[in-house]
Formats: sequence, C-alpha cells, structure tokens
Amino acid sequence: MYALVESGSITKIFNNPKGFTLNDNQYSADIFSKWTKDEKEAIGIYEVETDSTNRKDEKWYINTNESYAFGSGKVTRSWGTATAKAHADSLFTAQDETDGLGTEGDVKVEGLKTVLIRTIKQQAAGILQDTDWYIVRKADAGTAVPSAITTHRAAVRTKAASMETAITNASNTPALETLYTYTEQEDGSITRPLGELPVLEA
Repeated sequence: MYALVESGSITKIFNNPKGFTLNDNQYSADIFSKWTKDEKEAIGIYEVETDSTNRKDEKWYINTNESYAFGSGKVTRSWGTATAKAHADSLFTAQDETDGLGTEGDVKVEGLKTVLIRTIKQQAAGILQDTDWYIVRKADAGTAVPSAITTHRAAVRTKAASMETAITNASNTPALETLYTYTEQEDGSITRPLGELPVLEA
C-alpha cells in the first residue's frame, strides 16, 4: 500500500499498484516495483507503514476506521481506541416501548455472553448427536447403552455447563476474551482457560 503526498498532505492512497498522473506526467504501475524507495519518495510516493497498536480482535471489539498521517518522512496507517463489544444483553426501555420499538425488558441487542453460550449449547448438541442413536436403540429395542457412551455424554453435559458458567461469570469483555485465548503451557500443550468439550475417542 502506498500514499501520494503533496505539499505535506496525503492526497491519494494506492491499495494496489496502478498508473497515475501527477503534475501532467503519466506514471505507470511499474514504478511501484521497479523504482527505489528514494526515487518514489522524490515524487511523493511513500510506502504506508501500519501501526496496529490500537487494532483489536473484531470478535471482541469494534475498531475505528483506519486513518492515515504523514510525518517525519513517512506515512502511517493507524486506528483509534477500539470499543469493547457489549458483554451483556441490552434491553428495551420504557421509552422504547412508548416509541413502539419493543417491549420493556425484552432483549434489544444480544451481548457476547448470550451469543457465546448459544454457541456452546450448539456445539454440545452436535457432539451428543453423534451418539444419540444409542439412546434411540435403547428406547426401541431395549439394548443397553455402553457405559463408555453414558460416561461420555454426561461429561459433555457437565463440561458444557461449566463453560457456560465461566462465560456468565466473566465480568467484562476482556475477561471473556481471556477465556478464549490459547496459550502455551509448561508441558508444551496449547490450552485456553475455558477448556474444550470432550470428544469421544475412537
């Protein structure tokens, strides 16, 4: 990514190399790859440097629009301070109900906790579905469910419940992010505080 700087101000951003006209001179896209850094900067073409200090994971945060600045002989792309997504549901207020927007107390916008817990429930249901046929066979034919299957299904439900509790108890969005952040442990394993749902071993 490059920027055209004229009289100290950024006047154009080039996301991809392409030809352009500057001061009645026509330049081809080749200059971006064939000209040296000094040659490009001599006509005001600067490679954009990215400062991602404020940019955060969009699963948890709402980033600002990117902005560009020229200073100290370089063009920098950066973002403002990110805003954490709401971890709790927002509800319709009495005024919302008066305005005909919804019923007071009902969920207006789902927070991260609601979304994440729903995902855990769906994942657990998907895992349990793989062994549902044992339960159906038991109901239809009276064939006993193997103890390993019973143990596995109970473990899935127990772990799902504990994961949902951890999500519910998270105090804010950064705490939720921490639950889902994988880190390397002393034994070399890569784990996250939230843990994982049990998988039935073959």
